[in-house]
Amino acid sequence: MSLLCAGLALAWLIYFANSGIQLKTETESFDIEAGSRFRGVTHQLVQQNIIQDPVSFEVIARVLGVASDVKAGIYEVKSGITPLELLDIMTSGSSTQVSITFIEGWTFAQMREELNASEKVKHMTMSETDQQILKEIGATETMPEGLFFPDTYFFTPNTSDRDILKRAYSTMQSKVKSAWATKANGLPYRTPFEALIMASIVEKETGRAVERPQIAGVFINRLKIGMRLQTDPTVIYGMGEHFDGNIHKKDLLSDTVYNTYTRDGLPPTPIAMPGLGAINAALHPAQTKALYFVGKGDGTHHFSTSLTEHNNAVIKYQLGGNRAR
Repeated sequence: MSLLCAGLALAWLIYFANSGIQLKTETESFDIEAGSRFRGVTHQLVQQNIIQDPVSFEVIARVLGVASDVKAGIYEVKSGITPLELLDIMTSGSSTQVSITFIEGWTFAQMREELNASEKVKHMTMSETDQQILKEIGATETMPEGLFFPDTYFFTPNTSDRDILKRAYSTMQSKVKSAWATKANGLPYRTPFEALIMASIVEKETGRAVERPQIAGVFINRLKIGMRLQTDPTVIYGMGEHFDGNIHKKDLLSDTVYNTYTRDGLPPTPIAMPGLGAINAALHPAQTKALYFVGKGDGTHHFSTSLTEHNNAVIKYQLGGNRAR
């Protein structure tokens, strides 16, 4: 009996592996992100109605020993493709694709420059304003800064820049929504957008992943007691093209809506594209009593709980131990 069952199961798998899949449209595309697990990819294919029997599909992949071989990229398949052919495409990386990378901490202007410079992108937004772009991708916000997730995006040549922007926008929406759903208690944010603003500040304040929760903790402590954020990256962003690479005392005193030395609370928008690490730090900050931090000159920071301790740290790390400077 067991042999009969095994034989029937094998017959079904052979039949399933070689049967054409009827898609809802003539062609369908799907995106496999870097680091994706086979089960997650299979779930995605089910959601897109490309695969109807995920169990059999996964069994075939594991029998063939290719479940761990799926490669990142954008794949386009035609109606009638068999599960066996689909596996071959996914594991051989035979998609006709190119990629574009948006870096964590970039502004939207830098993102647009990268898109405009790509010869593989179909340019449809070059002459459009930021607000026109937001409207066309279905965004409800009026300013684009920080709304797009920094990542490497794979696409087939001649994909429109508008489609790429829409994907980056949707990805950011998804990342923030997921992080917001599990946020720590007692955070001073009224909306996920405010958390995104904080994440952008954290992104610009440090390139050290291990420090991001601590940086976020400091800024959250300041917000809770009504202390101004006093963060240079927001001032620099508000200066726009007037920033010459150096920030001066007069810049800290010159009021703009982004000057967190002269204005209370968060700036009105993000100041850059935060990565997932900064988003998680903003919504899951370190538990700290620190209110200050200063760069130590090696990419890390010294954190202080009092102004006296902070001033001493400034003397040590920024003034070379010379109190008179």
